[in-house]
Amino acid sequence: MHVWRVLVVEDDPQMRDFFAASVSRCPQLQLAASLGTVKEARTWLDNDANMVDVLLTDLGLPDGSGLEVIRHATRLHPRCEPLVISLFGDEDNVLASIEAGALGYIHKDSAPDDIAQTILEMKAGASPISPMIARKVLAKYASSRPRVAETVGAAPVAVAVEAAVAPVAEAGAARKAGEPALLSPREHEVLMLISRGFSYAEIARLQTVSVHTVQTHIKNLYSKLSVHSKNEAVFEASRLGLLPHRG
Repeated sequence: MHVWRVLVVEDDPQMRDFFAASVSRCPQLQLAASLGTVKEARTWLDNDANMVDVLLTDLGLPDGSGLEVIRHATRLHPRCEPLVISLFGDEDNVLASIEAGALGYIHKDSAPDDIAQTILEMKAGASPISPMIARKVLAKYASSRPRVAETVGAAPVAVAVEAAVAPVAEAGAARKAGEPALLSPREHEVLMLISRGFSYAEIARLQTVSVHTVQTHIKNLYSKLSVHSKNEAVFEASRLGLLPHRG
């Protein structure tokens, strides 16, 4: 019986232990390592003595993106099959993961109780993907999305950002006087931009920050709004008066 070596990269200790325990219980899998950062993963992968058949990784890691780990792992170990399990459920991250080499994408809200079985199915030729994720990816091709070139034109980046997020002040003014802001100013800006159809890469370019920084803001506002996807965030923010009403 062949035993597949699995590398787990997840920054949440409880989730990491959950995945590691599931892998360890399966006789067909071997836990190669359980790590929490991009740096730790790259260092482990750079050791010629370490071999990996399956990479199970989150995307929003504290020192970078899981996409970096996927690229590094598949470059050093071409037969390694990456599986993403992430809080991010938007089509941009899904497609970016697939382009980087991921063969599966599971949303954390729909993560199976036994992740080992999902890994075995992937090794058998399946490409596991959460139904909600699959639907969003399909929806991407059913409707057009505004592009930076069309929306921004030749305007300077600073002007584009100001034009895109200026209505946030109006939404904020509608909140009760003295009520503490639910989102930080930067989280408000990111929320406004995703509500207008900008991708994470486009937001990073407009705000002159890394994609990982944008993902961190997204992760924080998802948590504050108690949502799990871009569409849910926009809906909930509109309901709470955090986004301006459009006529």
